[in-house]
Amino acid sequence: MLAIARQRMLGQSFKKILPAVSVLRSYSSAAKQVIFFTFFILAHNLMHTDMVGEYQGAYKITKGLLEKYGPERVLDTPITEAGFTGIGVGAAYYGLKPVVEFMTFNFSMQAIDHIINSAAKSNYMSAGQISVPIVFRGPNGAAAGVGAQHSQCYAVWYASCPGLKVLSPYNSEDARGLLKAAIRDPDPVVFLENELLYGESFPVSDEVLDSSFCLPIGKAKIEREGKDATITAFSKMAAEMLEKDGICAEVINLRSIRPLDRATINASVRKTNRLITVEEGFPQHGVGAEICASVVEESFSYLDAPVERIAGADVPMPYAANLERMAVPQVEDIVRAAKRACYRSVPLAATA
Repeated sequence: MLAIARQRMLGQSFKKILPAVSVLRSYSSAAKQVIFFTFFILAHNLMHTDMVGEYQGAYKITKGLLEKYGPERVLDTPITEAGFTGIGVGAAYYGLKPVVEFMTFNFSMQAIDHIINSAAKSNYMSAGQISVPIVFRGPNGAAAGVGAQHSQCYAVWYASCPGLKVLSPYNSEDARGLLKAAIRDPDPVVFLENELLYGESFPVSDEVLDSSFCLPIGKAKIEREGKDATITAFSKMAAEMLEKDGICAEVINLRSIRPLDRATINASVRKTNRLITVEEGFPQHGVGAEICASVVEESFSYLDAPVERIAGADVPMPYAANLERMAVPQVEDIVRAAKRACYRSVPLAATA
């Protein structure tokens, strides 16, 4: 009877939650709709953090969730990341599907023991007897004017740990499809959102707005096809600038950091014969370094130029706006790297 009742309610509820047709959808609203949808479908969902309920989330992603589903499923806690993360992992041990929101992933360092040692390793250490279906989500990476302690990218930190899946959505389609996949997944998922994109809007198709839309974990998307160079990060503006110089770049939106879609990356490099990796985090031991290693191992003979790596500066994030801009990759950096790879400019070594 419960299943029949849910089916009858589903159509009416979606009229309230999801519009039938839309041209633009904001990054934050896409994530919000998925949370509302999964809470409606899965009666054993639980969401908690220090300000997810009454305050409705630091960036209002959970606005209206407490009112709709009540305090038994949407829990405000004291400001103690170690505490509410530990509670979430324990709840996952007992079959719930918690979604733990960090105001920023910089604060997840207070809870990293629970994420790594309690969530990521339990399935392996229990020989598959303990499943930990939990999502850790929140803004990651550089924001604007918040200094070194609130501006780190944690993609590499968590992607280096077996047992975790690490996703990083770029646009509304990613936020909607990947968050749904993360909540449905039986393993712990770190969901790294971008604070600066919360207010941005992106075009979405009817397919994306469909209630059944979900993206696979571990699969990258070729946002723009090209033949001259592969860029492993989303940078449409850079690709358009390069086109003016006769360089047709293929842009790969990674979506999933762990597992990494090595097949798509290597297939693209074998077509374009050049690789430029772009990331916001520190250069040493970065995502770009892992991509480079994969290409060297699997597609080295296809490379016609040295691999170019674009990353954040190897310094703590400055507070001053002018220095902050210099510390994170800019479109011009990507354009210069692509020109070097295509031998359209003087190599850096020649100018030293």
